[in-house]
Amino acid sequence: MLAELDVAPVEDPLTALMNLAGQVLAWQEATAGLVNDLETRIRYEGAAGAEQLRAEVGLYERAMDRAEKVLSSIARLNIEERLATISEAQADRVLAAIDAVLAYLGVTGQQAADARQVAARKLRAV
Repeated sequence: MLAELDVAPVEDPLTALMNLAGQVLAWQEATAGLVNDLETRIRYEGAAGAEQLRAEVGLYERAMDRAEKVLSSIARLNIEERLATISEAQADRVLAAIDAVLAYLGVTGQQAADARQVAARKLRAV
C-alpha cells in the first residue's frame, strides 16, 4: 500500500513533527474514548477460560506511550523555539526586502518608518 503512495521527502521536519504530535494526541484521545465506552470490566475470559486484556486497553496504552515519546522529543529538541527563530529570520528577510524596495522608490524619513511599522505589524499578524 505504501509503495502506491506518492511520498514526498520531508522538507520541514520540525513542522512535520509538530503535526505528528497533533495526530498522536488525537489518536490517544480516540482510544481513551474506546476505553471509556467499555462496560464495567476491562478484562474478559477467552474461549479457553483464560483472562484476557481488552484490545481497546492495549491500544490506549500504546497510544499513551507514543504520545509521551513524541512530546518528549519535541521538548528535548526545543522545536517551538526553533520554529520561532525560523519565523523571525524569515520576517527579517521580508523586512530587508521591504527596506530595499523603499530605498529603490526613494521613500525616506517618516514615510519609510511608517511603512516599516505597517509591514512589521502585518508580519506579526501572520
